Amino acid sequence: MTTEHAPGGRELLRTEGVRKAFPGVVALDGVDFDLRSGEVHVLLGENGAGKSTLIKVMSGAYRADEGRVLYEGAPVRIDSAQTAERLGIAAIHQEFNLVPRLSIAENIYLGRQPRRFGMVDRRRMETDAAELLERVGVRASPRTPVGELGIAGRQMVEIAKALSQRARVLIMDEPTAVLTSQEVDRLFGIVRRLRSEGVGIVFITHHLEEIPAIGDRVTVLRDGRSVGQVPATTERDELVRLMVGRSIEQQYPRDTTAARPGAETLLRVSGLSRKGQFSEVGFELRAGEVLGVAGLVGSGRTEVARAVFGVDPYDSGRVEVAGQPLPRHDVNAALAAGLGLVPEDRKGQGLLPDASVQDNLGLVAMRSATRAGFVDRGRQRKDAARVAQRMAVRMAGLHQRARTLSGGNQQKVVIGKWLLAESRVLILDEPTRGIDIGAKVEIYQLINELTAAGHAVLMISSDLPEVLGMSDRILVMSQGRVAGELTARDATQDAVMALAVGSAAPGAGAYAAGGTRETGTSTMEGTHRGH
Repeated sequence: MTTEHAPGGRELLRTEGVRKAFPGVVALDGVDFDLRSGEVHVLLGENGAGKSTLIKVMSGAYRADEGRVLYEGAPVRIDSAQTAERLGIAAIHQEFNLVPRLSIAENIYLGRQPRRFGMVDRRRMETDAAELLERVGVRASPRTPVGELGIAGRQMVEIAKALSQRARVLIMDEPTAVLTSQEVDRLFGIVRRLRSEGVGIVFITHHLEEIPAIGDRVTVLRDGRSVGQVPATTERDELVRLMVGRSIEQQYPRDTTAARPGAETLLRVSGLSRKGQFSEVGFELRAGEVLGVAGLVGSGRTEVARAVFGVDPYDSGRVEVAGQPLPRHDVNAALAAGLGLVPEDRKGQGLLPDASVQDNLGLVAMRSATRAGFVDRGRQRKDAARVAQRMAVRMAGLHQRARTLSGGNQQKVVIGKWLLAESRVLILDEPTRGIDIGAKVEIYQLINELTAAGHAVLMISSDLPEVLGMSDRILVMSQGRVAGELTARDATQDAVMALAVGSAAPGAGAYAAGGTRETGTSTMEGTHRGH
């Protein structure tokens, strides 16, 4: 679906030559951007391109070092969120600014509660909140604690809060990242209604297929600079070229037809079972191979990976690494045997967010860098610098905190620590979730380098085109069991989905109707966009 809307309203917001630097890195380097009333202007770029910094300048979280911001043609100094609010600029960031224990009404009017005779007028606040909730399609009492709402509900409360401020400029940072297809449709309906009312909307997304569905214009940032402004109907290949500065002829750069005769079996799993989770799971993984694992949510993919690595126990079965049995529920033994695990929750389980890039990269290999009980910081720094360069981590320096990196660069650090540990078998659980297309291709190329060097990769992914494009063989799981195995030559979208839903509950086939965010073909999540 493409939008028929053609924006022609007056200019609301403009940045001219905006520059913003942090120690060791220039985040914005002379960025020009403009927003008109009654349009959706998409801000596009790789992780680290400067999108978040730019919207923080426009919404008062950061102040530009150089350049200027104009509102309705007049220069303004937006030095705080309160200043932005007074001008009519509201921002909805990826991390919601809500208090879970407070009610919906209290969150919407936090710090701006209506008063009567010096006291908070709760009746008016809840009445006004109810009208806003109806407007954004939330069927909940204004008295409901925000903590009881799902992600989509909280998203709508943030929009209701912006509407309560009578915002004329609404900035939305990755609003669809964790929404189902139905929730995205509802959100887009609200966005279109706001646009028809003259609101100007800045919309950030990594999902390229959303751009023609909701956008009017697109400004592309690359390395802190605006490199192009194009219509939202621009072809996907051209958008990718603008984003990464090169053509991507093949999104999945793997030769899955290359023969690997006589390769050593690095990982063998036999009869792995855990009550209520998975049963009789078995497979082999050879040196130089990518074994993809596909399946619907709840099929047991992640649970098996965690059991193999020793994070979680299992009831019966056997795991062998290079022919040697691996003790159950023993992560240290897995590490010593050469296994590595990149978990699906990189922020919660893969990183120490407040630690430096250097410390995160050296976390697993710290034992080898320790002499007489002391960490050899010089060696650790040298090794971390080598891996960071190999991974092309965009950072201010090895001292930078991991939490301040973009999502794609965080993922590179999580993978990089296993390279430093010289893991022979790498288990990747959702390796490219939530990162942009340029970073995805870099990770795919790294997978190719690892397998070419004789390592093996077990790749779990809900992105079906990714599984098809990067796997030499595909293991399909359904309800905790291996439903089948396909070679790259025999694997098709239909074949994988037929195995995935073969023993699922009635109606599970609806998953096959979902479209990926970037290719237009199916995801294993189907109607659900992420866990």
